[in-house]
Amino acid sequence: MSKAIRAWCLAGILMLVPVLQAAPPAPAGGTRGEVVLLDIKGGIGPATRDFIVHGLERARDNNARAVVLRIDTPGGLDAATRDINRAILASEVPVIAWVAPEGARAASAGTYILYACHLAAMAPATSLGAATPVSMGGPAPGPMPGGEREPGKPGPPQDGKGTPAKPEAPADPMSRKVVNDAVGYLRSLAELRGRNTAFAEAAVRDAATLTASQAAAQGVIEFVAADLPTLLREADGRRVRLAHREVVLATAGQPVRMLEPDWRARLLAVITEPTVAYLLLLVGLYGLVFEGYSPGAVLPGVVGAICLLLALYAFQVLPVNYAGIGLISLGVVLIAVEFVMPSFGALGIGGVVALVVGTLIMFDTDVPGFGVPGRLVAGIGAASAVAFMGMIWLAARARRRPVVTGVEELVGHTAVATRDFHGRGQVRIRGEEWQAVSDVPVRRGEPVRVLALDGLVLRVAPSGAAGDAR
Repeated sequence: MSKAIRAWCLAGILMLVPVLQAAPPAPAGGTRGEVVLLDIKGGIGPATRDFIVHGLERARDNNARAVVLRIDTPGGLDAATRDINRAILASEVPVIAWVAPEGARAASAGTYILYACHLAAMAPATSLGAATPVSMGGPAPGPMPGGEREPGKPGPPQDGKGTPAKPEAPADPMSRKVVNDAVGYLRSLAELRGRNTAFAEAAVRDAATLTASQAAAQGVIEFVAADLPTLLREADGRRVRLAHREVVLATAGQPVRMLEPDWRARLLAVITEPTVAYLLLLVGLYGLVFEGYSPGAVLPGVVGAICLLLALYAFQVLPVNYAGIGLISLGVVLIAVEFVMPSFGALGIGGVVALVVGTLIMFDTDVPGFGVPGRLVAGIGAASAVAFMGMIWLAARARRRPVVTGVEELVGHTAVATRDFHGRGQVRIRGEEWQAVSDVPVRRGEPVRVLALDGLVLRVAPSGAAGDAR
């Protein structure tokens, strides 16, 4: 029987060989010659970087005619932005930046990505610019991001086209270094793509912004397109230079396939959200603390360990201040120790302060979308303070209540003498025999009241109430 089965399997494989040889190779998802659409929404971070880099790789593998980056972002992290731009500059598929839909913006990091793309377009009622780098751990040098200035400070002089004529230079040496580096980077992208270098510098030094029509008039973008079909028609026939060759775009009327983030990108987007990463850290720390309080419970320890590892992974790709993480950990430990050894305020107050301060300084950047909301910080601090105050109230109440467990609870109860004694003898209480000491003679069977406990010896005295014996 086994030989017959092997013979049938071999025959089936031999029959499939001609079919497999005749079948055309299947594309790695999608149709050849299509246009791939990738969305950049919200803050640009590690999840956005992975999504765009992998999307460009899939477009290359599918021999796509072009990739359209539909941008609507307030900005993002410098490291993630530069990784995206490196992938665009090395792409073997033309990349078209499109700020859309109407009302969208390509602020800060979005401007850098737009300048890096082979073609740039915007929908009506959109804007770009405000590319001033946000300083780590403090406000942006000079003008505020987004083109807004500090109250009471006038903007720089404007020329006829709305571009600042004399950029303001930040006074702080470190700020100048950061700004000059960003200016050089954005100017190099502008020169590579043949776009307006003056606005590139003004966008960094003075957070200058442009509307879609202004950007087209000043040579920052190639054209304005209200919808995707218009974008593809306007891009059709334009010559762009890739890393090693020049190509002429043929995009008009081509099918468009929108790539959605896979499960990995979605998971990374969730856990690298600063608020989620912060809550994962708290859940992880408290879970391990609860497991320490009740060994063998298993669930708190497992959940805590998983959440803590996820939080640590998120922190290694986010701009965090590890002093803040240390303060948060110290705060949780101090609050936990307060529950074990009530200090009536010292440990608990210190823990709440460390928790709040650590949360405030944990994320070492002012980039929009990459911080913990103030309401969450206030809520966590208030909840910790309420739990701490409730613990103090319970501890104070417990001190006023009589002891109801342990050997100390025997004080005040009645025992029965098991023999006559004067000085040291034995008594029975709650079915147990104890060594006892009495300053007056005690007869066998006489009830005595426990006055105190000296180690394992009861100090007793005749009670005169035999009915109280236990």
